[in-house]
Amino acid sequence: MASNETIGFVGVGLMGHGIAKNILEKGYSVTVAAHRNRAPVEDLVARGATEAASLADLAAASTIVFLCLTDSAAVEQVVRGLEPGLAAGSVVVDCSTADPSVTERIAARLAEKGVDYCDSPLGGTPVQAEAGQLQAIVGAAPAVFERLKPVFETWAARVVHIGGVGDGHRMKLVNNFLSLGYGAIYAEALAIAAKSGLSVTQFDKVIRGSRMDCGFYQTFMGYALDGNREAHRFTLANAYKDLRYVEAMADAGPVAAPVASAVKNAYARAVAMGGDGPEDYVPHLTDWVARANGLPGRDDGGA
Repeated sequence: MASNETIGFVGVGLMGHGIAKNILEKGYSVTVAAHRNRAPVEDLVARGATEAASLADLAAASTIVFLCLTDSAAVEQVVRGLEPGLAAGSVVVDCSTADPSVTERIAARLAEKGVDYCDSPLGGTPVQAEAGQLQAIVGAAPAVFERLKPVFETWAARVVHIGGVGDGHRMKLVNNFLSLGYGAIYAEALAIAAKSGLSVTQFDKVIRGSRMDCGFYQTFMGYALDGNREAHRFTLANAYKDLRYVEAMADAGPVAAPVASAVKNAYARAVAMGGDGPEDYVPHLTDWVARANGLPGRDDGGA
């Protein structure tokens, strides 16, 4: 490691733990703070990280602070906690999928203190996070990006500097609209197939390996076909949140986005019907669409 940067990390959950672990293993000094679950914090401390007593203490110990949180409200709350300890010349990097308008507002406030801000939402899964094989979609000033790039490369197989602050979050929302749209289409297609007398296996025999196949399809079908509840660990509640941000971004355009609204409503219905738990993941949408159409989901003994 040819750097004297010190790293702070807030939000070492499903994605953040793997990122922080890889930064630590590449020789950087890492300070962490518990946000919700203590188990990943304790694991990182056992690997050599330091636990901060407060967010301000974490900021004071760090030249670069990474955030990997659930939404913009959580990001704003954590940044407020960091601010007393942030020194001029430090950088805050938000790896969450967040509202771009909030991102720009936080960046402007921190700039007054001489603190740079970068949005770097993630592409990939928790398995890829642990393996250091994520994609970083980076919105930052060019000089800030060049400073951060060596750290990104400790945990990302692909680093894309997409533009200025806010552009990373804008691109991530468009990306998630595509992927979550696939999920809504797959779930509805499987329900139509089942009502027509076709099994999941028959459906998969045609789609897998065809032009309609893709990496997202394969992880999604890990549950629908094989019953692996953890094939794609991204919650329905987070999907619904991201799609609300997509809809808000379209409204700000303004852009007529009836497909985005329909996709959002598919996830909204699943969350409203009870799919709002921490282990209710995107592939489980198949169960909620099935139930809405009088079919058993896999969890109900369906196939």
